[in-house]
Amino acid sequence: MNNKISLLLLLALFLVTGNIAIAQQQRYTISGYIKDKQNGESLPGISIGKPGTTLGTISNQYGFYSLTLPAGEHELLFSFLGYTTFKTVVTLNKNITLDVNLESSSSQLNEVVVNGQKQEKMVNTINTSINKLDIQQMKKMPTFMGEVDVLKAIQTLPGVNTVGEGASGFNVRGGNSDENLILLDEAPVYNSTHMLGFFSVFNPDAVKSLNLIKGGFPAEYGGRTSSVLDIRMKDGNNQSFNVNGGIGNIFSRLSVEGPLVKDKSSFIVAARRSYIDLLMKPFVSGDMKDTKLNFYDITAKANYKFDKNNSLFVSGYFGRDVFGFGKDVNMNWGNQTATIRWNHVFTNRLFLNLTTYYSKYDYSLHFSNDSKKKENEASQGYDWTSNIINYGLKPSFTYYINSSNSLHFGVQGVYYTFKPGTGVGVEGDDVRVKELADKHALESAVYLDHEYKPSKHFGIQYGARFSAYQLLGRGIAYYYNDTTPGIRKTLVSSKEYGANELIKGYYYFEPRLSARYAFTDQHAVKVAYSRTTQFMHQLSNTASPTPLDIWTPSSNNIEPMLSDQYTVGYFYNAPNDSYELSAEVFYKTTDHQLDYIDNANLQLNPLIEADLLPSQTRAYGLELYAKKDIGKTTGWVSYTLSRSERKTPGISLNEWFLNRYDRTHNLNIVVSHTLNKKTSFSANWVFASGTPATFADNRLEFQDWDIPYNSTEKRNNYRLPAYHRLDLSCTLKGRQDRRWKGEWVFSLYNVYARRNAYTIYFKQNDDDPTKRESVRLSIIGSIIPGITYNFKF
Repeated sequence: MNNKISLLLLLALFLVTGNIAIAQQQRYTISGYIKDKQNGESLPGISIGKPGTTLGTISNQYGFYSLTLPAGEHELLFSFLGYTTFKTVVTLNKNITLDVNLESSSSQLNEVVVNGQKQEKMVNTINTSINKLDIQQMKKMPTFMGEVDVLKAIQTLPGVNTVGEGASGFNVRGGNSDENLILLDEAPVYNSTHMLGFFSVFNPDAVKSLNLIKGGFPAEYGGRTSSVLDIRMKDGNNQSFNVNGGIGNIFSRLSVEGPLVKDKSSFIVAARRSYIDLLMKPFVSGDMKDTKLNFYDITAKANYKFDKNNSLFVSGYFGRDVFGFGKDVNMNWGNQTATIRWNHVFTNRLFLNLTTYYSKYDYSLHFSNDSKKKENEASQGYDWTSNIINYGLKPSFTYYINSSNSLHFGVQGVYYTFKPGTGVGVEGDDVRVKELADKHALESAVYLDHEYKPSKHFGIQYGARFSAYQLLGRGIAYYYNDTTPGIRKTLVSSKEYGANELIKGYYYFEPRLSARYAFTDQHAVKVAYSRTTQFMHQLSNTASPTPLDIWTPSSNNIEPMLSDQYTVGYFYNAPNDSYELSAEVFYKTTDHQLDYIDNANLQLNPLIEADLLPSQTRAYGLELYAKKDIGKTTGWVSYTLSRSERKTPGISLNEWFLNRYDRTHNLNIVVSHTLNKKTSFSANWVFASGTPATFADNRLEFQDWDIPYNSTEKRNNYRLPAYHRLDLSCTLKGRQDRRWKGEWVFSLYNVYARRNAYTIYFKQNDDDPTKRESVRLSIIGSIIPGITYNFKF
């Protein structure tokens, strides 16, 4: 069935594109870039339309637009929320280039284009399951310790949850946290949080916008099965120099941006550093006096416009977490990325974005007894290091056939080097080294999709992605025999491969389809189907992945994950764009997701694949979303009703059981209110069902001891108590003049001091060992105040 659908999609693609390419006589194209007049930032999602018609388009994610119209005179409107509508009249007797600089509007009233292309609201677009936030929306939200946080913001959106405070990942539509593709200026980021999940690695002063795609994936995205979090950095102000910063309880930040060559080149550099360890230094002594507990990151970007057709962008990120308790225990981890991007306009209709990137994630551990050993005692220590490195290349093209048709196509390739781990143990003069061999893999893809909007009522985007994956030498491939499901496999043979020799290859065809039908300008329904594959996996048998978990590629023993997702949605946009509503239902299945035998050994185990089990997962649910962007009171409400289950041979009686991150109900209410020009308030309340957990339901008595056991042999047979929390914040603007702008942000996290359970564990009673008692572990169990002073000059 899937093969037939794929063939029909391809046939339709070539038939339609062949027919529409004929009718191009006496038509001309107007194209160019749209930017913010104040700072020169490119503006994606800007509506360009001709009043009284359905002719129009929207600027792409790089601010470029192309609109083909009949020869003659046309009035065009350029509009977007928060910007003054720009009106112009053009005479088309040839192809022309028109760059537009939009001016920010002092009010937040949206100037609606009554006829022609409307604002890029969800009701107008073809794609489903996409949520967009800009930094201004995120700044209005109450935050932990008064600091704006990208990941905390997306966790308030429908379909997104986390297992609790201190979790270093997030879960989307029933998927594991390693199934999210996180991109910073198109380079993948493998660990998205600082301080074990409390802060994101993305500096808000350097972030322009983010898109979260949960389903109906366009063909250009691949390599993950749950979501794409696409974060775009600011280009930097090319009109004037600006300094932004903030001083808070936990960390301070500073960013500088300005022109290198006015109107042609600009830069931005942003840095943060936490200082918990500096604040606590006067209060610790002895073995703890050298304690380190901090994180820091640096984000930078520069660009240069050579001419109207060529622009170059260079950006990078470097961040690290450092945890050290005295001199004996030290660990650190961090990300590094670098991106070089070239935008080139071949013709008024053909646009190229060529991206090459580098990404690295690494961590290290160090343990020793140097500060505690006695005079004649031998030194003991252990060091462990691991990393993953990517090199990627992505040329992507957009061809604007006419106002109703556009093609998106490109090629992608990424080369992986995995260093699973090296452990060095020292005891006196005895040094023991245990090193897992490096692994190498090549992932490549070619994609094509066609966006077709024959009328204002109907639109469709369909296409396909062909993905190829090769696990390469040098290395040893292990082969195991089949055993009873749930039991560790035994080694049968092994084979050594030379450098770049093919060990195992996988090839997948991934059809994609999204369609929209609008009953009126305010009401629309959408459907979507997408197939995605994932060739890399994070090995973790904890409730939430940690920064020290191992990434491993698909191999002859580990098949790639394969996911199919279906989505149906209803969307409503109120007149005058005052608010929007949506309701989506989804159903997703995934094959070959990794599970583990009981007591699996994941640390520096060369035969780790013998402990892995393939599982099936399914997730389905309903997502409701209401959002208000205009007026003194803004915000959104999201509610998700969902179920995420898994079936693993040999586990839980071979029956479906709940995933650890399943939450039946998830409700978020985010409200911001502007009292006057100097004072604003915001609140966020979240309620979520407790996550599943495996608890003993019976006990054995042996020599006056209680031995708990699970008589059902089922995993995740209980739920933790429900999670709920209220956060509040108040922003007071101080001095606001041309040279200096300042504001104070006061926040309260967990206002009513809810002790939400991260997990529950059991222990013997200290007074009576025959009795066991349950203990609730809460990462945060009290109210957390925060204060930050933000400034700009």
